[in-house]
Amino acid sequence: MSMPASDQSTDFDPQTIERRVRELGEWFHNLRLRGVQTAPQHFLGDYPAIKWQRFAHAVPTDLRGWTVLDVGCNAGFYCHEMKRRGAERVVGVDSDERYLAQARYAAQVAGLDIEYRALSVYDLPSLGERFDLVLFMGVLYHLRHPLLALDLLHDHVVRHLMVFQSMLRGSNEIAPVAPDYAFTDHSPFERRSHPLMYFVEHRYAGDQTNWWIPNRAGAEAMLRSAGFQITDHPEDEVFICRRSVAQRPSSGVGVEPWSKR
Repeated sequence: MSMPASDQSTDFDPQTIERRVRELGEWFHNLRLRGVQTAPQHFLGDYPAIKWQRFAHAVPTDLRGWTVLDVGCNAGFYCHEMKRRGAERVVGVDSDERYLAQARYAAQVAGLDIEYRALSVYDLPSLGERFDLVLFMGVLYHLRHPLLALDLLHDHVVRHLMVFQSMLRGSNEIAPVAPDYAFTDHSPFERRSHPLMYFVEHRYAGDQTNWWIPNRAGAEAMLRSAGFQITDHPEDEVFICRRSVAQRPSSGVGVEPWSKR
């Protein structure tokens, strides 16, 4: 969806961009659109640029020939970064039409050819394709069924690499987990280092879409359980994962009915 330079020079002067940015509502991504910031007062600062700076080195710098999917793309900050690294095709999906409208406008102003689609993570199998690199960032804790989402990503979407990020709470300690525990052994559940997920019944940080928040051990255990090998941990909340072909232990329950909802 790149625009000819002649069209951009007349349509995207700073005043026009500022007006359209305001019309598109509150932005969570602070993008710089020809000098205009979309969220200069963000409570996290220059976000997500300040986050990206801490793990950008762990993502391949030359993405020529790669396909990239950004799940929960918001206004498209990471989609822009992937195109700047030469990705052949970048697709961003989000379930919030407001964010998608922002993303489409930002890509148009930047002159970047990015596809945006309205999809939830549970609908991703409908894409019918795998991507060389999948970004799954800031999504897990907003899901009522987070492990299902990871299973779907592994089984239907990720070809090689996944960049995973989640808000983490609780202990940052990691300790070996035994393959089994006796029914009478309660000690694992009393250890801070045991994989845990905290359930949010009402709200957390004023957000009613925050449902499950893992500790670090819990995040790593879920990734392994879904079939991902963690190859790097470049930032507190970020994990670089490679898709493994090893078969997961069967739960006896298929995911196909969920993917059709």
